[in-house]
Amino acid sequence: MAIGPPEIAVILIIFFLLFGAERLPKLARSMGQAKGEFQEGLNEVVNIPEKKKTFTDLDAGGRTPEQKLADDAKNAGIDPTGMDTDSIKDELEEKED
Repeated sequence: MAIGPPEIAVILIIFFLLFGAERLPKLARSMGQAKGEFQEGLNEVVNIPEKKKTFTDLDAGGRTPEQKLADDAKNAGIDPTGMDTDSIKDELEEKED
């Protein structure tokens, strides 16, 4: 048993009666946005990061290079608060000399 044009017309009429003509564009828009967000999430899961970058991140212990530099500065007795990375590097080099 296939759905033909008369059945589709009846379904559309019932749909209009239940949801109203004003809600249909909003419903269609929200369905489109949901599909887009689903596709975005699916792309994030499917695109596996490069192994080299993953191993580098694991070796760093989950810290960014800036965090490691700030930790090195603290260990050397330098307060990195408010300093940019170049200044911290310069201070560390001066401290080592």
